[in-house]
Amino acid sequence: MRMVYGLVLLVGIALAGFAVYMAQGYIASAQSERDALLAAQANAPDLVRVVVVKRALKYGERFTQADLEIVGVQAGKTPQGIFSAISVPMGTDPSFATVFYDGETRPRAALRSYMAYEPLLASKITPPGVDAGIMANLAPNMRAFTINVDIASGVSGFLRPGDVVDVYWFGQSGNREVTKLIEANLKLIAIDQSADADRSEETKIARTVTAEVSPEQVAALTLAQATGRLTLSLVGNNDTTPVGAIEIDRNSLLGIQQAEVVEVEAEKVCTIRSRKAGELVLVEIPCTN
Repeated sequence: MRMVYGLVLLVGIALAGFAVYMAQGYIASAQSERDALLAAQANAPDLVRVVVVKRALKYGERFTQADLEIVGVQAGKTPQGIFSAISVPMGTDPSFATVFYDGETRPRAALRSYMAYEPLLASKITPPGVDAGIMANLAPNMRAFTINVDIASGVSGFLRPGDVVDVYWFGQSGNREVTKLIEANLKLIAIDQSADADRSEETKIARTVTAEVSPEQVAALTLAQATGRLTLSLVGNNDTTPVGAIEIDRNSLLGIQQAEVVEVEAEKVCTIRSRKAGELVLVEIPCTN
């Protein structure tokens, strides 16, 4: 009988020891996971609030607060012009980046296409109540000016809204035919009747382009278009070299040097008339003045 009790006691002690061993292992594992989680949290990057669109948007498509959502994005990894809030009360600091103000029911429109959950950018949407178009793309105090183009003068149809071009004028200057750079780095805001920079239809030859210009440039381009032919030259995105004055005529193009015409005053000759044998004779004499 005592042997049975002894065996039971030994089994109980063994089970208790095994349980303690398992508990210690579990506690050590839990502590290790906790320490790893705390270390990961300590090293985790800071997140900032970014407003994104919940669905794909096409150019010109309107959206409201219901189409937006806020997500966390790593600080320092966001594009310029993001929004931090969908809506805030009126009177909030204007520098706070919000898409709408409380009570605003007018929709805004996309100035380019958006994929779902892409960050919304201030420069790529219109103000509330304004539809996409030329008016939305014009900078303050600037004007829209339309230039007629064809396959030769319009860079073969490769122009898109948002591109930058140089404008050259060809015409008659005095008795010379001249090509001259008259405007540099003009921003295009529309091609034909489209201001969509993301249009995906096949390349076609534009008949008109609309540029963003100052009032003074409007006057200059109007005169240039009426007195000659305008040609556009596409400027590359990475081109930062300033362009100086450019003017070329046929002689400079072909390397022809015009001979300098020097007028030589003819030597003055003085004469007197006399008659010999009934004939009138001119006799040269020294000039006195």
